[in-house]
Amino acid sequence: MKKLLNIKEVRENPENPRFIIDSKFKKLVESIKSFPEMLEKRPIVVDENMVVLGGNMRLKACKAAGIFEIWVDIAKDWTEEQKKEFIVKDNIGFGQWDWDILANEWNTEELQSWGLDLPTFDKEVDYSLLDDFDISDELEDLTNGVKKAIQIPFNLDDYEEAQELYKFWREQGAYVGGLFLEKLREEKNKL
Repeated sequence: MKKLLNIKEVRENPENPRFIIDSKFKKLVESIKSFPEMLEKRPIVVDENMVVLGGNMRLKACKAAGIFEIWVDIAKDWTEEQKKEFIVKDNIGFGQWDWDILANEWNTEELQSWGLDLPTFDKEVDYSLLDDFDISDELEDLTNGVKKAIQIPFNLDDYEEAQELYKFWREQGAYVGGLFLEKLREEKNKL
């Protein structure tokens, strides 16, 4: 049951196993200040006693942002075990970011201001330290039989079929990368 409450009615969960570092907390506060409407679409989850099950950091950030009313979703009739399970599962970050899409189709400054930690790479790497070493034999030994992987995005409707085909061809002992490469070459030659 979702409803709007006075922020003073909602209590932080003292057993919350998550925390947030200062720089991220500041970004969360700024995010809430600049886009408070998102709080209604992603309410803080509480139990019948108004103790937070999901959204402790958002509650703290709302207080710091000067918000007086917050949206909550009340989880009624949950057992203590269900509450504990939710606290952990709500904070597990499943999935991964597609860094290529983020880098090419999103404003990275905005992403960082919203709190997303983007990977950084040293722009100036000094490889001259390796000039005196000949490691070609060691590299050949290390790379013998090693394959590299690329990530291929599939439409949701095609994903299961692609997974099944991949599994089928692997079970046949086929080099799936070679099959894929062969098909891509054929399609390129048609252009």
